[in-house]
Amino acid sequence: MRVTWRDRHVVVTGGSSGIGLALTRRLRDAGANVSVLALDDQDLQQTPGPSRGVDVSDAAAVAQAIAELVAESGPVRSLFTCAGIVKPGYVESFALSDFRAQLEVNYFGTVHAIRAVLPGMMTAGNGTITCISSAAGLLGVFGYAPYSASKFAVRGLCETLRQELRPHGISVTAVYPPDVDTPMLAKETPLKPPELRLISGTIKPLSADTVAAAMMRGTAAGKPTVIPDLSTRLVRLAAGAAPWLVNRVLDGKIDKARREKS
Repeated sequence: MRVTWRDRHVVVTGGSSGIGLALTRRLRDAGANVSVLALDDQDLQQTPGPSRGVDVSDAAAVAQAIAELVAESGPVRSLFTCAGIVKPGYVESFALSDFRAQLEVNYFGTVHAIRAVLPGMMTAGNGTITCISSAAGLLGVFGYAPYSASKFAVRGLCETLRQELRPHGISVTAVYPPDVDTPMLAKETPLKPPELRLISGTIKPLSADTVAAAMMRGTAAGKPTVIPDLSTRLVRLAAGAAPWLVNRVLDGKIDKARREKS
């Protein structure tokens, strides 16, 4: 059955900025009752509607925040996990804390939110869970060692949960956007190694609203996978059918960037 958004209680993590904010606005325009979980900062203070300031890597805080929102607005029928962080760079330049931080927010932040809403959805026998992975969760990308690993983890989680939760009437959708024109992209771009800039520079960033619209359509239709742009869909097909060709193209770009740098 297709999902209708009117009067539906939806929780959006990371809903005060970027894709999450665009999604929050679209959902409210569609009549949904949207609750936002995000860091307690100026962005959240300017986001209207029910919200909680929380670090999604804190399991207890997420569980408490969602319990409070359920008490205020009723059972959560849809969850969108949009909270995420990224720090690009050369693998030898990262501290262990960089790997842990991106895994804690991007992967475990997703896990904590799902675990908090899942009992209510299973009791009701219906619900939707939609998680943002990344194009870097479909294909390893130079300069994204911690980030890509965390997004591959989200991909594996979604593919497994889709199978496990389907008999309970719960659909699971994974979203794989390329670069998106958000404040997070603006902050990471100066940190990108030249090799990563050459790789990612071939694809024009999508707007946050474009991704949000694709997420809503895919979730409403019960699709297990949402890839908002043609280029990433082609990359996914090529990575599965001809990985040697993808490696050759990526290696060529990396070699070119290194020649230009030297």
